[in-house]
Amino acid sequence: MAYDLIVIGTGPGGYVCAIKAAQLGMKVAVVEKRATFGGTCLNIGCIPSKALLHASEVFAHASHGMADLGVEVSGTTLNLDKMMGHKDATVKANVDGVAFLFKKNKIESFIGTGKIVSAGKVSVTADDGTVQELETKNIVIATGSDVAGIPGVAVEIDEKVIVSSTGGIALDKVPGHMVVVGGGVIGLELGSVWSRLGAKVTVVEYLDSILGGMDGEVSKQFQRILAKQGIEFNLGAKVTGVEKTESGAKVTFEPVKGGDAQTIDADVVLVATGRKPFTAGLGLEEAGVVLDNRGRVEINGHYATNVAGIYAIGDVVKGPMLAHKAEDEGVALAEILAGQHGHVNYDVIPGVVYTQPEVASVGKTEEELKAAGVSYKVGKFPFTANGRARAMQATDGFVKVLADKDTDRVLGVHIIGLGAGELIHEAAVLMEFGGSSEDLGRTCHAHPTMSEAVKEAALATFFKPIHM
Repeated sequence: MAYDLIVIGTGPGGYVCAIKAAQLGMKVAVVEKRATFGGTCLNIGCIPSKALLHASEVFAHASHGMADLGVEVSGTTLNLDKMMGHKDATVKANVDGVAFLFKKNKIESFIGTGKIVSAGKVSVTADDGTVQELETKNIVIATGSDVAGIPGVAVEIDEKVIVSSTGGIALDKVPGHMVVVGGGVIGLELGSVWSRLGAKVTVVEYLDSILGGMDGEVSKQFQRILAKQGIEFNLGAKVTGVEKTESGAKVTFEPVKGGDAQTIDADVVLVATGRKPFTAGLGLEEAGVVLDNRGRVEINGHYATNVAGIYAIGDVVKGPMLAHKAEDEGVALAEILAGQHGHVNYDVIPGVVYTQPEVASVGKTEEELKAAGVSYKVGKFPFTANGRARAMQATDGFVKVLADKDTDRVLGVHIIGLGAGELIHEAAVLMEFGGSSEDLGRTCHAHPTMSEAVKEAALATFFKPIHM
């Protein structure tokens, strides 16, 4: 049977592309190597980690965050099995939801390993070794990414003692000491989970700052907040070895700028140094599909590879490895294949770190604007001056708005604070429409809300804030 479209991979990019294409009238099939849909994100990434982040935040708040509110609780205990059960139930609800959406949209699914035989042909190898070949007008590569490991260091990840994010969401007990290699989003999120549950957490990061690509001022304040929570940092440190020992594991690192190496012992080591495109076994070389020097599938502005009828989206192509970026690419590509004008605005892709407090960002950082020689102005407002934040004991952090000095068009917004991942979207909508800081500052915001801090930061950008 011939299809209009076959999508290989059912992570956020793949399943959204498939559904959108089906909604636009195409006959669609998906190929998925896992027994469940949703890819890394829904099965072992975004969704389960958020379940643990929320559960661990509730545990920490119940343990030592309620007395000042007049709620006196004693003897809180952790039932890690139940917490993991909550995570697993959350995952099941989400992956079952994708399966339902496939049925609703009459999308056929094939469980097995997909391989591109040639333009218009995909083979699927099931777990029992049986192979079937499918024909299609178009193929979308949406196979996502995999754990990158540590550059130049051989590390044997067993997902028990030396773990990736996959093992980091499935530990059977709280480690006494967890060493996190990598101070990026994944490392800080999972490190904060286990820190809240009682582990000592030490982060070892190659760069001189955490969250490398984020605004420098945000990074510095966020590190101070995490340090106050008990997380320790070794920055500017190059890891040269990670190995198991009789009692757990040890991590050896040395200063990037030169100096003596040091070794620290750990019960668990979380390797969180980023991810790499997953293209192994897809048959791309045989099909003639070109990869770039970082192993990503090369595409043009319409997500087309160099081989006619083969496209790629998400983590296997250039750009930030974010589920929502992949989803938007999936929608845009489906529209393009339907003869429409699909488009993604890569200048307005929010990024969120789901710690407590959260960190959220959209658009340019101050460092990027300086490097590009753009004249800009800055407005900031702290949550310590926000009434709702005081009422909820959530005064950590601030909102920072960056706007063009001449036109006042907002170029970037950065937030540290409770619910920052929700607050960032009014900035994203504003920027999508080319709005100014004055547009935002003159928009009525309900009182009292955390979002008033966004308004005040906008007021501070084009003139002066009211409540400072």
